[in-house]
Amino acid sequence: MKKTILAHLAVIGANVIYGLNYVIAKGIMPEFLQPRVIILMRVVGASIIFWLVSSFFKQDKIDKKDFPRLMIAGLFGIAINQIMFFEGLNLTTPINAAILMVAVPILVLVLSHFLIGDRISLQKIIGIALGASGASYLILYQGNISFTSSTFVGNIFVLINAASYATFLVIVKPLMKKYNALTVMKWVFLFGTIFVIPFSAHLAYEANFAAIPFDIWISIAYVIIFTTVLAYFLNNFSLKTVSPTVNSAYIYLQPFLASVVAILASKDELTWTKIIAAVLIFLGVYFVSLKKA
Repeated sequence: MKKTILAHLAVIGANVIYGLNYVIAKGIMPEFLQPRVIILMRVVGASIIFWLVSSFFKQDKIDKKDFPRLMIAGLFGIAINQIMFFEGLNLTTPINAAILMVAVPILVLVLSHFLIGDRISLQKIIGIALGASGASYLILYQGNISFTSSTFVGNIFVLINAASYATFLVIVKPLMKKYNALTVMKWVFLFGTIFVIPFSAHLAYEANFAAIPFDIWISIAYVIIFTTVLAYFLNNFSLKTVSPTVNSAYIYLQPFLASVVAILASKDELTWTKIIAAVLIFLGVYFVSLKKA
């Protein structure tokens, strides 16, 4: 029970960080840095931090047969996931991207069934349906979704990102049961960095870092330390105990948490729409988390 509670607190903490990220990281791209430059800074920074921190703890020896899985996790969870999301967001609207990310828990549910034998149950289907309804209701209330030709490519990129992240959650689960979270993350980010460099290095070389003001550097530091290092660690730590489906269901909390942050910052107000959405989301997570019907 203690491990289960810690796992749920970890994934909640990760999604709180992601919720704060919508407010804190706003304004970095593309005015000061291109998306792929930020991605390169994230993965390189996170990789260095994970390798440094892990050196102070007991080292897990990786079985040779697990390195291909770590490489695939780095490809899907870091490179494809981040590049497709940020490039997609540049070509579509935030509303479109948020709606499309609702597909992640559905994809995780299906992939978990076929790849790691995680059974699809009625309660999980109900939970995901409730969570998706709550998140979609909240997102659509804040703006209109658009699938015009001008946003088509961006929408495809975000869908690829959603499928990539869902694949990552399922692929990394067996590794999290076998090794500690720091060991897995340092290798995943190392391979992710190797995959990202060819697509980002030239843009980083051309970037004008001297023109970036101090407050934007603070936002960049938050994105690297909290949104990347801590959030990834907490998410993957939770996978040692909970299933990928349960972990992904918490994604539905992100638009709600973003609204809470905006309310606390006096940039938004509490409405019945947000209350109803919150109830649906929490009910969804509850049903997905149930061990038995």
